[in-house]
Formats: sequence, C-alpha cells, structure tokens
Amino acid sequence: MSNSTDQSPGPPGTHTTFGRGSYSEVVRIGSLLRRETVGGMLLVGAAIVAIIWANSPFSDSYFAIRDVEFGYEPWHLKLSIGAWAADGLLAIFFFMVGLELKREIMIGDLRQWDRALVPVAAAFGGVAIPALIYLAINWGNSEAMQGWAIPTATDIAFAVAVLAIIGSHLPPALRIFLLTLAVVDDLIAILIIAFVYSSGISFSTLLWSLIPLTAYALLARRRRPLFRAGHLPAWLLLLPIGIAFWALIHASGIHATIAGVVLGFTVPARLRADRGEPDSDSDHGLAELFEHRVRPLSAGFAVPVFAFFSAGVAIGGMEGLTAALSSTVTIGIVAGLVVGKIVGITGTTYLVTKVTRSNLDPSLRWIDVAGVASLAGIGFTVSLLVAELSFGSGTDMGDHAKVGIFLASLLAAIVGAIILSSRNKHYAALEERDAVDSDGDGTPDVYETSEVEPPRD
Repeated sequence: MSNSTDQSPGPPGTHTTFGRGSYSEVVRIGSLLRRETVGGMLLVGAAIVAIIWANSPFSDSYFAIRDVEFGYEPWHLKLSIGAWAADGLLAIFFFMVGLELKREIMIGDLRQWDRALVPVAAAFGGVAIPALIYLAINWGNSEAMQGWAIPTATDIAFAVAVLAIIGSHLPPALRIFLLTLAVVDDLIAILIIAFVYSSGISFSTLLWSLIPLTAYALLARRRRPLFRAGHLPAWLLLLPIGIAFWALIHASGIHATIAGVVLGFTVPARLRADRGEPDSDSDHGLAELFEHRVRPLSAGFAVPVFAFFSAGVAIGGMEGLTAALSSTVTIGIVAGLVVGKIVGITGTTYLVTKVTRSNLDPSLRWIDVAGVASLAGIGFTVSLLVAELSFGSGTDMGDHAKVGIFLASLLAAIVGAIILSSRNKHYAALEERDAVDSDGDGTPDVYETSEVEPPRD
C-alpha cells in the first residue's frame, strides 16, 4: 500500500505499491480482522434466519415483531423495533467506525500521504464506478435512481468472514489495503447519509446537541485522572451524555447513526505527552480502550440484530423472485457491487500506480488486487441501511434492493473466494517467508531488512 522505497525490496529510487508496512501495523490489523471474523459470521447467520423466517408460514410473526413501536413520542423516539435497530443499535457500529477513522488519521496509515494515496483513491473509485453503473441501468426512472448509493458500500466484517471460511493466507499488505479501503469507504458512506439522506433539519436542535457533544469531548480528553483505576469508569459518565447527543441528532432530522461517528471521532486516539504520558505511534488513548470494550457489543449484538430486522424480505415465491431479479434496481445493485467494485478499485489502483510511476510489489499480481476488490463488493450492512433510507421499509423497490444486496454480496463473496483461493499456495509461501525470525527478537527478519527477495510467480 505504501509508495515508499523503505518498505519493500526493489531497485533504488523505485516506488512500490502495496509495500508490507510496519510490523506493529501488521500485528494490529491481523488482530482486528480476527475479531471481525466472528462478527461477520454472526451477521451472515442473522440475515439467513431473517430471510427464512420472513418467507416461512410464520412470516406474519416476524413482521409483527419488527413493526412493534415503543418509546417517548414527544422526543421523536416512538419507533418500531426495526427502526430502533437501524437508528439506535447501528449507531454503535458507526461509533466504532468513528474510532477507527480517528485512529487511522492520527496514528495509522491515513496519516502519511504516500501510504494513504492508494487506498483512498481506490475507495473513491470503488464508490464512483458502482454508483455510475447503477445510475446508467436505472436512467430515466427517477424513483429508482434514488438508490444510487446502495452499491457503494463495503462490509468489512462480512468480507473478513469470507476470508476465514476460505482459509486465505492473504498477505499483510493486502489485508491493510482492504481494511483501510473499507474505512475510507465508510467515511464516504457517512457523508452520503449525512448530506443526501437527511431532510427537514432543525438547526435549533442541532445547536442544543453541541452542549452534550462538548461535554463528551472534554470528559473523553480528561481520561486521566478521571477514568484511571480507582476512579469512575469512563462509560458511567460518557454513556448518558452520548445518548443525549444521539437523541438530539435524531430529533434534528440528521440520521442518528451520524451521532455515533461524531462521538467516536471526539475520543483521543493517542496519549498526550503534556500530561506526563509518552506520545508515540505505539501509545494509544481512550479510543483503543473503547474499541476493545465496544467492538464485541457492536459485532456480536448491534450489527447482527440490525441485519436480522433489516434483511427479512418476503420474496413471494417464484413469481416474486422473478419480479425482483428482473427489476432494474436489483440489476443495478448486482452490477454495481460485483462488477463496479472490481473495475473501480482495481482500475483506480492501476491508474494511481502509473501516474506515480510506482511498481506493484514483486510478490503480488494484479489478480490479487482484483480478488480484494471482489471482497469489497460485499456491501451488506451499510447497503441495507441505505436501501431503507432510499426506498423505505416494506416497499417493492426496497424489497428488490435487498434482494439485489443479498445476491450481489453472495456473488462478490464467491468471486473473491475463487480468486484468492487459487492464490493460496503463493500466499502461504509468502507467509512462511515473512515468519522467519532468525535472531529471535520477536520481530520477523523481513520487517528489519529489505534484503529479502520475495517469492515470485
């Protein structure tokens, strides 16, 4: 992913795309993706159960549960269970997105432009091309065109679950590329939701929301000494303030998941030297603590529950399935996610490589990039959210969109699995080489020297 010469072997003065990066980043990404694997499998399982239930003889009970309303109406909080899952529980997922964005920008790969250039450009290509394909297929149908953003999303948890199932030894450089691309993709999705799918905004309510937001940010930054051992736990003060901010954002007309992102972005990503604490890339602040504590709640409960209440679509037998498959909404989503992601991500990466006069890492081929781009075509979670924002819940186009998302995610997973599985032998050789630690210092030799010649095809 890097364009710097100190991270991959090559002739002096050359730039290498998808250099291996630092060992600390490789370890962090590997640990993160392992945790995402379980969440991805739970997500897939919840969606499968919902689809089966919604098309079973007991389908009425599924929709009856989803549509039960509760909450305090004067505060605009009388919502159905399905809406609570989308607006409330999914805010936890977007809080994690905000934490990850903050970390990547402050102390991760997005901090350094040479490392960020390729995944950032690839993410924009992976958003623009699918959207254009969808618009081209649905051109002239103004209602259908409202769903242009549905095929732009990437579901990293689902993608990682696929990697776990196929047992891929995907090289660290490609893993980092996939995660960084997904993080930038999430940022773009957040901006789309905020600016395209928010309406009737109450600016007075937004101004009131600044009070809990400011309090949250100040308390988060005063973690020491407020939240150290023997003092109040962080969540005891921050949770009610965060809920108040979320409620005001929800009432303002902006989609409530944006509140999660904003709160995540206010949390410090590293410790501060001015408080007697070290300040280096390996020293992290409250963001890391929150990530460890909140990620199981997000991946193990919030996202699967959202998927369960969002994925249930009554297809209506073969007639309904035929109608859904012939819909331009479905076709546009499938073409956008399966074809558009591969073309957009791989094509943009190739163009950036040529413009910057860099070379693909000798150990990789462009088919490897295409395999990762295929996995990025698994849109699922955010795509389901955007589909509901575009067409509403229970509408024909909304149901067709969900069928398209299911089909596209399945096809993207299959294509990615086929490509990456065919390269597993080569990836295993790379993994074996990179694990050599001849001096026994805990850091593989390949991260301490650039003299190691990588395996070639």
